Amino acid sequence: MFIAGLLSTIASGQWIKYPTEGVPRDKNGKPNLSAPAPRAPDGKPDLSGMWITAEGLPCPESLKDDTGDCLEKSPLSRFAADLNKAVPGGLPFQPLSLEILKQRQQSGLDPHVRCLPSNFPRMFTLPHITKFVQTRKLLLLINEYNASYRQIFMDGRTRPEVTLPAWYGYSTGKWEGDALVVDTIGFNDRSWLDDAGHPHTDALHTIERFTRPDFGHLRVQITIDDPKAYTKPWTETIRFELAADTEMLEDVCDNEKDAAHYPK
Repeated sequence: MFIAGLLSTIASGQWIKYPTEGVPRDKNGKPNLSAPAPRAPDGKPDLSGMWITAEGLPCPESLKDDTGDCLEKSPLSRFAADLNKAVPGGLPFQPLSLEILKQRQQSGLDPHVRCLPSNFPRMFTLPHITKFVQTRKLLLLINEYNASYRQIFMDGRTRPEVTLPAWYGYSTGKWEGDALVVDTIGFNDRSWLDDAGHPHTDALHTIERFTRPDFGHLRVQITIDDPKAYTKPWTETIRFELAADTEMLEDVCDNEKDAAHYPK
């Protein structure tokens, strides 16, 4: 009885099951995800909320337990495994990006294995919640993976002169009707775009269009423009569903020991 009570206390302390304030509900108390999208005080759509990919891949056999249930409860997006297969028509590779891809597939040294940061669009495809916190001049994205964050400035500032490339780049946003259009430059070239190792370079420039068609769904159209890695820009659209009545958990890559066993 004591153990059961202790576990109950721990679970409630982590806020795993906690009702989300302001969520419209049906007569059974379940979140009504098709209700109208909320609006901020300035009349713009409010993108705030906790979001997770709505395009989960089927659970692979390697992650199923003896009962057939998937050990990984949150799904990977279809864009996570191999963008060349997920993007219609495949990726328009430059010779350089094909060479980098070959080297990465031979080494297997995914930055995640070394506890290095993710980036986007990859961070949007992982089985982790991303919390959006929107104010009039800033959209803050907080991701469970490695307790990371990204800032999108909506205060009218122009693109910076990049002297220090970053994992997440430098993002500015402006509203075009009900779409938040985000322009990002200033990436380093160390992150992978997906699990397969598709690369980008420090010339990467992305344009994202964030739209919230209703209360429970979010859509992000991402255009990748990297002339060093790809012969032309290409686009993917990632869809999310609201993660209601729960809260994020800290997920930090700590004391990583796997990389030493990978081939050099």
